[in-house]
Amino acid sequence: MDVGIFYEIQVASPLKHRDRERQAFWDVMDQVVAAEQAGFDSFWSVEHHFQPGFSHSSAPEVLYGAISQRTSAMRIGHGVVLLPFPYNHPVRVAERIATLDILSNGRVEMGTGRSITVQELGGFGIRHSETRPRWEEALDIITTIWKSPDGTFSYQGDYFDIPERTVVPMPVQQPHPPIWTACTAEDTHRMAGEMGLGLLSFTVLVRPEVLARRVALYRDGLTRAKPMGAFVNDRAGAFAMVHCADTDAQAQEEAERAFMSYVGTTLAVTTPVLEARKSGRSADEIAGDPDRQVTEYEGLDPRKVDLQYMIDNGMCVVGSPDTCIRQIERVQDAANLDLFLCMMQFWAIPHDRTMHAIDLFGKHVIPHFKKSR
Repeated sequence: MDVGIFYEIQVASPLKHRDRERQAFWDVMDQVVAAEQAGFDSFWSVEHHFQPGFSHSSAPEVLYGAISQRTSAMRIGHGVVLLPFPYNHPVRVAERIATLDILSNGRVEMGTGRSITVQELGGFGIRHSETRPRWEEALDIITTIWKSPDGTFSYQGDYFDIPERTVVPMPVQQPHPPIWTACTAEDTHRMAGEMGLGLLSFTVLVRPEVLARRVALYRDGLTRAKPMGAFVNDRAGAFAMVHCADTDAQAQEEAERAFMSYVGTTLAVTTPVLEARKSGRSADEIAGDPDRQVTEYEGLDPRKVDLQYMIDNGMCVVGSPDTCIRQIERVQDAANLDLFLCMMQFWAIPHDRTMHAIDLFGKHVIPHFKKSR
């Protein structure tokens, strides 16, 4: 199992303290350099928009360029680039990924996604019912470009009508960088396998046995894979909130506010669209209900969830290095992942504590899993 470090890029009270936003980006770059030195195999970040405090990774491709010049070995992954237009035009995505692949000497992993929040979909004028066909058509365009001998292609679909053009540059990796997709629902896990895409799943409020079932659906889909790209990426990954400290008590004290804030915000921004898909109500109407409470998510009542509940149920990784090893082994024994992504930077955890967590993780946790590869 490879181990990566994963970012939302969180900032404490950024609208009141704009200098913290600037500092957070420089802290992230220091952390990623430290993570490479500590033995992390890859660096990934999300693409999110209109999420002050929660996620400032709205232009990740710019950050990746800087990271590519500060690292030399670790893979650089989109976790993910949003493909439904007008988030990103697929031709521009192909151009940016290829440029980054050149600058990083072939270290890019392209994760793709659809988006699930009212703030983002509404801000870009995208109907949530159209995210899948828009994502699939954009991905078809990108892979058509990369499967061509020299970047020359044309395309006619439901959303794009592109006359013959030649796209430059082309990626360094041949035939192209590995392609992944983020999955939430169980049917999308199976679909990812059938499309020959790498899996990016998650452990937030998801028990290891549930994650294992989803990964099994993905691997079942792989048996029927008809790859979108030129080859099948058959790797399964998942991200988790992770904090490592010298003792369990210290780790829990430092992580509690950060982790519970992340869970609360995640529920607030994602569940309106999920509820709209089931109920037929408007996602904006659901999100705007002042009396609304999320009473069910992933088969549990989030109002009854605290940090200890998540630890006990294998939904996060918090503790001393030995404890972190046991917690990740629990997930790995169930799901047999190829990639474990650690989200370690939070607005409520100071930079020096994050750096210490990266150092401890590199010295004690990563070597354990490298020995078991």
